[in-house]
Amino acid sequence: MRNFYKVKEMDAGREIKVQVPGSKSITNRALLLAAISSQKCTLHGVLFSDDSRAFLDSLCKLGFQVEADEITKDVTIQGTGGKIPYRKATIDVRSAGTAARFLTVMLAFAGGEYQLNASPQMCKRPMQPLLSLLSDTGVEFTFQGEEGHFPFLMKSARPSIKEVAVDTGISSQFASALLMSGVLLEEGLTVTMVGDRVEGSYIKMTLAMMNQFGIHADRKGNSCKVLPNNGFGRKEYQVEPDVSGACYFYAMAPLLKADVLVKNVHMDSLQGDIKFLRVLEEMGCALTDESAGVKLSGHELLEYPGMTLSMKDFSDQTMTMAVLAPFAQSPTLIRNIGHIRYQESDRINAILTELGRMGIRCEEVPGEDGIRIYPGRIKEAEVETYEDHRMAMAFTLIGLKTGKITIKNPECCRKTFENFFELIDDLTEEKEIYGTKK
Repeated sequence: MRNFYKVKEMDAGREIKVQVPGSKSITNRALLLAAISSQKCTLHGVLFSDDSRAFLDSLCKLGFQVEADEITKDVTIQGTGGKIPYRKATIDVRSAGTAARFLTVMLAFAGGEYQLNASPQMCKRPMQPLLSLLSDTGVEFTFQGEEGHFPFLMKSARPSIKEVAVDTGISSQFASALLMSGVLLEEGLTVTMVGDRVEGSYIKMTLAMMNQFGIHADRKGNSCKVLPNNGFGRKEYQVEPDVSGACYFYAMAPLLKADVLVKNVHMDSLQGDIKFLRVLEEMGCALTDESAGVKLSGHELLEYPGMTLSMKDFSDQTMTMAVLAPFAQSPTLIRNIGHIRYQESDRINAILTELGRMGIRCEEVPGEDGIRIYPGRIKEAEVETYEDHRMAMAFTLIGLKTGKITIKNPECCRKTFENFFELIDDLTEEKEIYGTKK
């Protein structure tokens, strides 16, 4: 285990080809949909990381038949038609927000008595709105720590609700959890979404994947009627590469004047972070969607401008945009990102603190629900990662540009991208890399 990772400066003008792991967001949605379906389904291209292993381990502890092959990246799950094999069990979602939200609703709607545990980090993350909503339907909770947070004992006799309203402002995962498991209820479920992310990319991803698995959801405005279906499912499902992880490499195009191709990433991806590639294109990179994957070319880019942009719908890339900002020609304003305070870390505070540690002028802009970052010269610094994988991966880019950055606790990347720093090692040794450990 490495407690520190000293990032080596990388030469500009490189050609980079890389293969990233499967998408966490798609993997964990697919695991749930396969488990509650009525078919035996093999998922291909599955992400194996701390988050997905937490989900897989929870399914096994609930009695589902699961076969996983980490070499081939395949997982086969025998669907049970919405019935949980063990109606009394203990699971641990660890630090996985998707597992925490998705499995809580699945178990509440299927019925049974379950002890749900989590990591100290996950125990701090918001659950109260979702748990209050479930409590109002008759689900009983006994909290063993702070009320409204993990850990807790949950008892459910399968609620007979027909409609529910959910706020998407703090986490769109609440809505996604209700939409996917709504199919388990006898009369289905109408989910009315309120808040500022009712058109969010993760909700669109959820609805698209439900449709791929054969679940019909009729959306009218901000309401979705999920119809009950005891026979949905599919035999195979291909998980897309993780666009969120790919973006750290694509950001090298403007930053290092590199040409970057991430294998099998295409612009028709279900993942909202694909929008970040258009931002990089606006900065001046040439974008082409080739048969092998999207290629971003920055080798002819002399400088790139600071930007004003809303990142509400692809906010996981806020840190990536933030580390590009000090090298831009003008200030960068990132808007509509207040909700990232409640993720793996208070990401707004983390960005401002760590950039400030490097001597970069940056400030919160409350009126824009965002942050402004000014161009500046980087001072040598050790970056605190706050147990947040995206802080570790994004701030590595500044190190590749300057050679002045050391990342603390790089192992936090195991949450979604286990071999990230191995790929960075290969990059700095000027190898063509394909996402496997050498």
